[in-house]
Formats: sequence, structure tokens, C-alpha cells
Amino acid sequence: MKKQRVVLASGVFDLLHLGHVKFLEEAKRAGGEGSKLIVVVARDSTVQRMKGVKPIISEENRRALVEALKVVDEAILGFEEMDMGKVLESVKPDVVAVGYDQDGIEAEVKRVIEERALPIEVVKIGKFLNEDIDSSTNIKRKIVEKYGKVIGRKK
Repeated sequence: MKKQRVVLASGVFDLLHLGHVKFLEEAKRAGGEGSKLIVVVARDSTVQRMKGVKPIISEENRRALVEALKVVDEAILGFEEMDMGKVLESVKPDVVAVGYDQDGIEAEVKRVIEERALPIEVVKIGKFLNEDIDSSTNIKRKIVEKYGKVIGRKK
């Protein structure tokens, strides 16, 4: 019997949107037919450290939302210290899918793979949407632009 290929993808997934879904669909496709997609959802503390601000949605809620997507087989929370070696050791993926905007993660994954001579393929997934709400950051900006003057105002 052929071993099921495991694909690993990761992200923050704050304010889940179609770009996230398309990324995860392509990630799973990269593993081939019958592959398993495991998604690492960034911890609140990791996001705070990397982006300077905590996500709007809590880590456990983001994890549950991602895991509820039909394409995702399992969603787990990342390690507090964001140790890519630990993640690869824990998940043991055949493929790591990285997004178009995850250059830092891609470089770190490749470094760990090379350093440990791991038989893992790295696949970069392209950008899908060509509109102004293709990222959580852009969605937040659009909400503030459109509703910022209205939110909090008494009737």
C-alpha cells in the first residue's frame, strides 16, 4: 500500500478569506491525490512578535476555523518559539507549501531541510486574487476606511 503523502502549510489566518482557502486547496493539491493537509496556525504571541500586533481572532478560534475547512485534514497551533525544526520533526511532512508572501518562512524551511538532509519538497503557492481585499491586513484597512467613522458613534 502506498504511503499517504503529508503536506504542511502554515499561516496566521486572521479574518479568513478566499485567498486563504485557495492557498490551502493548492497546498493540498501539491501533495497529489489522497494527500493529507496539516496546517500550522500561528500563535497569538508569535504574530505579536512578528507583526507588532495581535490577531483580531484568537489562536484557538483561528485554528478551529481553519480545521473546519473541507480541504484541511488537521489544524494545529504552532510552537511559541516558532522553531521550524521542531515543526518539521513533529509533523514529518513530505511537502511544505509556502505562500507567495512567506519568503522568510520559505528560507527557514529550506535551511532546516538542508541542514538536516530531510527528504522534504518545498512548493511555493502563488497569489490568487487581484483585488484589494486579498489579505487580512487589507480587509482590516477597508473596514476602517468604510466604517471607521461610523463604528462607535451613538445613534
